[in-house]
Amino acid sequence: MNRDVSRRSVLGLGLAAAVAPLVAACGSSSGGGNGGGELKFWDMPWGADAYLAAEKSLVADYAPSGGLPKVSFQQIQWENFYQTFASAVVARTGPAVSSGGGFQAFQFADQGAIAYADDVVAELKKNGMYDDFLPGYVESFKTAKGYVAIPWSIDMRVFWYRKSLLDQAGVGVPTDWDSLRAAGLGLKKIGVYGFGTGAGAGNAIGNQSIISMIINNGGGLFDPDGKPNCVTDENVEAVDFIVGLAKDGIVDPSSVSYTTANMQAQWKNKKFGIGIYTPGLRTDTGDTSEDLQVPSPLTSPSGKKGTVVYIPNLMMYSNTPSQKGSEAFLIWYLQNMKAYWTKEVMPLLPVLKTIIATPEFQKNTMGVKITNEWAPIAKTLAAQSTAQFSALAAVDGGSAINLFAQTVLAGKTPARTALQSLEKGIREVVK
Repeated sequence: MNRDVSRRSVLGLGLAAAVAPLVAACGSSSGGGNGGGELKFWDMPWGADAYLAAEKSLVADYAPSGGLPKVSFQQIQWENFYQTFASAVVARTGPAVSSGGGFQAFQFADQGAIAYADDVVAELKKNGMYDDFLPGYVESFKTAKGYVAIPWSIDMRVFWYRKSLLDQAGVGVPTDWDSLRAAGLGLKKIGVYGFGTGAGAGNAIGNQSIISMIINNGGGLFDPDGKPNCVTDENVEAVDFIVGLAKDGIVDPSSVSYTTANMQAQWKNKKFGIGIYTPGLRTDTGDTSEDLQVPSPLTSPSGKKGTVVYIPNLMMYSNTPSQKGSEAFLIWYLQNMKAYWTKEVMPLLPVLKTIIATPEFQKNTMGVKITNEWAPIAKTLAAQSTAQFSALAAVDGGSAINLFAQTVLAGKTPARTALQSLEKGIREVVK
């Protein structure tokens, strides 16, 4: 599956702005438009056919009590998914509960279409399940008005390396930026690239790789209040480092046009020795061998560790036949979703400690390493702000951030200049 963009980003501001007045006009409601009392659950294709089969079986097992409504299930495809949700919300035919784009809940909450999950969080604290979540992930969905959603999985950008190529080049596994550059120079001697990435059409890995390095160095695209703040010393140092890698020939010159398929081919053909990718590199390349490994998080020149994380979540809508029913189903789903990992049909990483501890997930050695070592130091696209917000969808899905990645990976533009252009582009969509 090509999951690098679709599973966590929403369309740019243009579509969001076009439907916003209509979504707002639909207002809030506690009934109607939801299957004559039946509660609708919409989910995205987070995995292959086996995931869909497991999900159908799981939802079919839901047996509500106390007169709460039953639940029907529908899978929504990623193509034009935001349009699908927005149109359904306007027509009052949308779901009561859904997954979706990573920032979707924040967008719909701004338009009054989201039912806040404060009562769900209270129940999770009461039944002890709140402490089962990895620290900080539930709180990342808290806004001034309440919790807009509940996380159900995590999706970080991490370094990968091919052990056989490092051995062939006679270089060690990177532990910091200096050793990353040294390994890259060694790999270059055997015709292999040491910072594998791509920023072609539809491929967000390029900008995510750079943002990962920015966060690794203690930087971010925003200040603590959520205002665009790209041109900082930490950011300049991180971007200057990547520009230097490009100038040294450690970045593949064709990266600026690589699609995800191109990137996967470079990994499979052993042309990428080190690079940043999703936790699903083995799955996406079909190479499940131990040759593909994840190192421990690298230490930056500032002495910090970090990366960017995207957090798939479940949200509830104000148009529901029963708010209590929505809440009951959401809690039940969280309590039973471990089946996706025990059946080994889920490529995303779990956000619950009890799922991480299952024997089935423990067999995924790289997944375990990522959740143990990378998850605690990861920050969202909102960094340095601790709060996420709806405009992140326009930033994440907009043209400015992808143009920024192509500019940096080309290695010809000074870091400060590239960051100034990025901040200008972000300010145009973040009001």
